[in-house]
Amino acid sequence: MRSLTRQTARILISILLAASSFASGPLLAQNASSPDYVPQVGQQGKDVIWVPTPQALVEHMLDMARVTPKDYVVDLGSGDGRTVIAAAKRGARALGIEYDPGLVALAKRNAEKAGVSGNAHFIQSDLFKTDFSDADVLTLYLLPSLNLKLRPTILKMRPGTRVVSHAFTMYDWRPDQTHTAGDRTAYMWIVPAPVEGTWQLSISTGRTGNDELVLRQWFQYAQGLVRINGKTSELGNVRIQGTQISFTIFEPAGGDPLRRDFTGRVFGNTMEGVLKLPEGEQTWRTTRVPPPAKR
Repeated sequence: MRSLTRQTARILISILLAASSFASGPLLAQNASSPDYVPQVGQQGKDVIWVPTPQALVEHMLDMARVTPKDYVVDLGSGDGRTVIAAAKRGARALGIEYDPGLVALAKRNAEKAGVSGNAHFIQSDLFKTDFSDADVLTLYLLPSLNLKLRPTILKMRPGTRVVSHAFTMYDWRPDQTHTAGDRTAYMWIVPAPVEGTWQLSISTGRTGNDELVLRQWFQYAQGLVRINGKTSELGNVRIQGTQISFTIFEPAGGDPLRRDFTGRVFGNTMEGVLKLPEGEQTWRTTRVPPPAKR
């Protein structure tokens, strides 16, 4: 964690130096709509200054998200359009959201030059006032405070959405994957399905008792208990990746505890999957118990 903090500090310092250089250097009076317009590294934007992500890291970020032609990619703070254009070159539909109209115009020209204007689109908008909830992949290079401000919105996106950030994390939401190249790091998260609560559990034995699953969730991790045949066991190795969930229980059975491995998928207020036992497999299904009405 200390090395991560130092790396983040170095990046923040480089951004501040870029802003200082832009503020103190000679300014070229350019019309942002001009074909000759060249943005200055460090120029001020609404919430952040403009510092582009290196092209090689852009490609790594899209690799981490496994972007395919079936995906819809949204880049927050799209700048000169390089991430959107790179995604469009992979066949994906891509949208860049950028507040600076000069950068939006530049990105559109860059997409035209790259021959991907059919798939690469850009809008001038405030990212905090724009609906991007239908994205399959979300990319960003923003400040830590902005990532944290966006985090509640991101966590409400469709489970399985891949989120990739250059340089900055989501604080205590630990990344599912990290990639470092030189002094640059990218982080990826997969939006987890919300599973916290009490679930009524049934296993394919056909018995309909009072078996239940109780989960408490922290992003892609959870803890909890399961009650089967009146016996309570702690859950182990609970992991949520998008709509996929897995956990293990060890049920007392005389000598060595009986291990049960559950894997399954989350479908809103139901979960279903496969239970692996030494003697074979069974299916399981749960339904979320509505919380008690507030009085």
